Amino acid sequence: MIPLAARPEVAMSTPPERTELLYTGKAKQVFATTDPDLLWIHFTDGATAFNGVKRATITDKGRINAQISAGLFERVEAAGVATHLVQAIGPADHLVHRLEIIPVEVVVRNIAAGSLSKRLAIPEGTALPRPLVEFFYKSDELNDPLITDDQALLFGWARAWELAYLRDAALRVNDLLCGFWDGLDITLVDFKLEFGRALGRGRGGQILLADEITPDGSRLWEKGTLRKLDKDVFRRDLGDLGDTYRELFERVFGEAAGR
Repeated sequence: MIPLAARPEVAMSTPPERTELLYTGKAKQVFATTDPDLLWIHFTDGATAFNGVKRATITDKGRINAQISAGLFERVEAAGVATHLVQAIGPADHLVHRLEIIPVEVVVRNIAAGSLSKRLAIPEGTALPRPLVEFFYKSDELNDPLITDDQALLFGWARAWELAYLRDAALRVNDLLCGFWDGLDITLVDFKLEFGRALGRGRGGQILLADEITPDGSRLWEKGTLRKLDKDVFRRDLGDLGDTYRELFERVFGEAAGR
C-alpha cells in the first residue's frame, strides 16, 4: 500500500472565519464559523483514557491525528462513504459539515481485544472469523454502554435504515482500512466510528461519517512483534505516546512529522 500523500492546506475562494468556541472535548475543540453550515475542528494535544480519568498533554498529537484523519477520510470518500470533511485547514484543523451526531458509536472488531475480551473472556489477540460490528450508546456519563439494535430503535437514537447504513458503511470502511494498514505492516485490530445527519444546504439529512479516524480511536498492532501503535501505549503505560505517533506518521506519510 502506498503511503498517504501529505495533505496541503487548501484555499477556498471565500474561506469562512472561525468564530466562537462551541464545545471542548477530550482531544478536540469545535468552533462555529461565519458559514452557518460549516464548523471548524481543532485537534489538541490532549490525551485521555478511562473516560477522562487519566489525562496528559502529548506534543504533536493534535497535528498527527488531524493529518492522518484527513488522509484517511479522503480515501474513505473515494471508496464511496461520504464524510463530514470539507478540507484540512492548516496542520491541526478541519473544516467540516455541521451535523446532528447520531448517539450510536460503531465499533468494528477484527481481533479480540479491549472490552470484548473482558466481557466474554476471549483471550486478547484471538482472530475473529469475520468482522464484528457492535453499537454503543454515546454517553460519557454512562461510559458508552453496549446496546442492541432494538434499544437504539426503542429509545429513538437511530432509525432502522440508519442502523443498517451504519453497519454497512462501517464494514466498507473496515475493508479499506485493513488493506491500508496491512500495506504498512500493521494489523487493524478494531476501531470506532461516529456518524451524523447533515444539516444545512445541499446535504440536509444525509448521513456522513464524522469525528475522526485516528490511532486514538483504533487499535493498531505491528505485524510480527504485536507492538502497540495506538493510544493503548498511553492507557497501559507502554512507552512514549508522542514517539509512537511520530513513528506512525512517518509510516503513513513517508516523511517525518515535522512542524
